[in-house]
Amino acid sequence: MKLLIIEDDPEIQDSILAYLSPEGYICEQAFDFTEAADRMESFDYDCLLIDINLPDGSGLDLIRRAKQLKLRSGIIVITARDAINDRVKALEFGADDYLVKPFNLAELNARIKSLLRRIRFQGNNSITYEELEIFPDSFQVLVKGQPLELTKKEFELLLFFVSNAGRVIAKESLAGQLWGDDSDFSYSFDFVYAQIKNLRKKLREKGAADYIKTIYGVGYKFEKE
Repeated sequence: MKLLIIEDDPEIQDSILAYLSPEGYICEQAFDFTEAADRMESFDYDCLLIDINLPDGSGLDLIRRAKQLKLRSGIIVITARDAINDRVKALEFGADDYLVKPFNLAELNARIKSLLRRIRFQGNNSITYEELEIFPDSFQVLVKGQPLELTKKEFELLLFFVSNAGRVIAKESLAGQLWGDDSDFSYSFDFVYAQIKNLRKKLREKGAADYIKTIYGVGYKFEKE
């Protein structure tokens, strides 16, 4: 899962990044309105963490922009303790949740997971696709009820595919989802190909169908035969 942390306080940024990265998230940062707007328009994120008070604009306007762009990202607002009106406006503009500063990082993590379950898995703790059952919180996969051993990247790749089943996914999006949008794509593409090859092999060995279809010149699609 890929997050964009929009916060102008470097200490808060660093603390969020240090806590969430080991939890398996790909975390990218924006320290002001302009940088955040550029990233939102250029890259895909599963969740946006938005501070309302930014040095060159309002996080409320970023929420408006996200809705105008029809982004699929969940939105959690990070707001000051006394900014009740901002919290109300944020929810009215389309934010999914908010946290009041100072907040507990474990609670932030729990809220992100809860939000992603609501958006991607209709509130369930697992997602099922044909004979596959995926448990995002525990990084587990079952094929016909039997456990499938995957590396962390293979798991993230499968989860991303299943969450976007039926959509054509560009190889750039896959690389960005797994390694971040600032990575060396020429290097990342080789790893994408290797991860897909390994994932296909492991799924077949467990008796799963080959759902990963290559769309030549574009990317991939995860779909039934």
